[in-house]
Amino acid sequence: MSSIDIRHAHALPDDSARQAIEAMAAKLTEKFSLETNWVGDALEFKGSGAKGLIALLPGQVHVTAELGFPVSMMKGMVENEIERVLKEKLG
Repeated sequence: MSSIDIRHAHALPDDSARQAIEAMAAKLTEKFSLETNWVGDALEFKGSGAKGLIALLPGQVHVTAELGFPVSMMKGMVENEIERVLKEKLG
């Protein structure tokens, strides 16, 4: 298994950051066929070959994920897509 650990700073109010995370999750869901569920201030996601958490923290978002073997072969692409969407949605 391969893992992803990305932190992204932001200056958005909590409600706006939460909406941005939801928009980000929608894009990732569309691209990687994920299921999502909010648990407190964290959005859990899981799908074929990947599971993880997008945690909304004060002033930052923390994305962690475990990638199964087939998806781990594309780890760089997955990380780049997460970082691109974080920049797009959170600045």
